[in-house]
Amino acid sequence: MKRRTFLGLSASTAGGLCLAGCSSLNLMGGSKVPFKISLAQWSWHRRLRGQQQPKMDNLDFAAGARKYGIEAVEYVNQFFKDKAEDTGYLAEMKKRAKNNGVESVLIMCDGEGNLGDPDSQRRTQAVENHYKWLEAAKYLGCHSIRVNAGSRGTYDEQLKLATDGLQRLSAKAIEYKLNVIVENHGGLSSNSQWLTRVIKKVGLPNCGTLPDFGNFPPVADKYISVEMLMPFAKGVSAKSYDFDENGDETKIDFYRMMKIVVDSGYKGYVDIEYEGNGLSENDGIIATNKLLKKIQQQMMNA
Repeated sequence: MKRRTFLGLSASTAGGLCLAGCSSLNLMGGSKVPFKISLAQWSWHRRLRGQQQPKMDNLDFAAGARKYGIEAVEYVNQFFKDKAEDTGYLAEMKKRAKNNGVESVLIMCDGEGNLGDPDSQRRTQAVENHYKWLEAAKYLGCHSIRVNAGSRGTYDEQLKLATDGLQRLSAKAIEYKLNVIVENHGGLSSNSQWLTRVIKKVGLPNCGTLPDFGNFPPVADKYISVEMLMPFAKGVSAKSYDFDENGDETKIDFYRMMKIVVDSGYKGYVDIEYEGNGLSENDGIIATNKLLKKIQQQMMNA
């Protein structure tokens, strides 16, 4: 991003934060905004790992989001991996979110095994490994856990295996009144046709998708792919990388993507997930939030 673009973003931060900090009823005629904005914890993964300064602690995530005027957060289990069953720690997370007026939306779960593992024992273990995150998500007040549909084998074999693991985990999640949502996150899960077939075969209302704008192979049409996933979406990840002088994303047409999201009838949160290298994580979050706010205004003015 050129220096004048960054200065423009910084100068407009105060106005952007005011808008972001308002309720879901927009200032314009009291009409509801077309979509709500949350912050994915992955946007600060370098700070949380101490790779970028100032370093951030997981417990400070909710307060950090609130400083940017964002009123909802989506956690990543990597940043409190050993705390899933630590009730004291979870109580502190919950308290800090509440004290900052921040809603806890979901937990993104990684590193718990492949739900479509060809080995039946490992697949069962992967399913059961997620139980503690269901309990944590329920306690924090989230509506979902985000999982991965990792598998191996042929297209059809992976379809069958992933369906089995997801079906069992989703059935368990019903007990907690929680959703199990799958992100296009590598392998066949980044093939929207395959993933929609899996969700349909699972056949449970609490099993859905979390379309990510950026996690598709180069040969895929990302817009068609997101459109295919949206009927099953219970979350949306607005992945961003870089911005031009107008504050628009350079690799993804956010206007087109958000039209697809809104036209699908989706009413949930759209999370900011900055993953670029051109800006600091803080400035990447500001830029993505500002762009989403601009699109909100254009949609309401249309």
